Amino acid sequence: MCRRAPLVFLPFIERLGSPIVVTVLGLPAKATEAFLIGFLRRDYGSAGIFAMQEQGLLNTEQVVVSLVTITLFIPCIANLFMIIKEREAKTAFLMTAFIFPFAVLVGGLLHRVLIWLEIFN
Repeated sequence: MCRRAPLVFLPFIERLGSPIVVTVLGLPAKATEAFLIGFLRRDYGSAGIFAMQEQGLLNTEQVVVSLVTITLFIPCIANLFMIIKEREAKTAFLMTAFIFPFAVLVGGLLHRVLIWLEIFN
């Protein structure tokens, strides 16, 4: 039962993050899954974004926004644990509390600028 407990939270976190991914980043709700998987393991998140693009679910602007945003996140959960180990939990929490909103803010701004400049139209 303990091994499944973290998995119970993933759909909940996905439902919480989906409105942000859709409204701020201009991505489909399914991209939330790629961001979550990307936090667990970065290369899987990028692969999820690639798969969505291959299926025609993302246009070029959305691919750029999603890859920039996922790049600005803390690389993965293993990296977060190393930050906790080296800097303690309080510092890791403060870093995470800054990094995730900052990444979403930059991604959202990039989304708006790319629409305004009509680069990919």
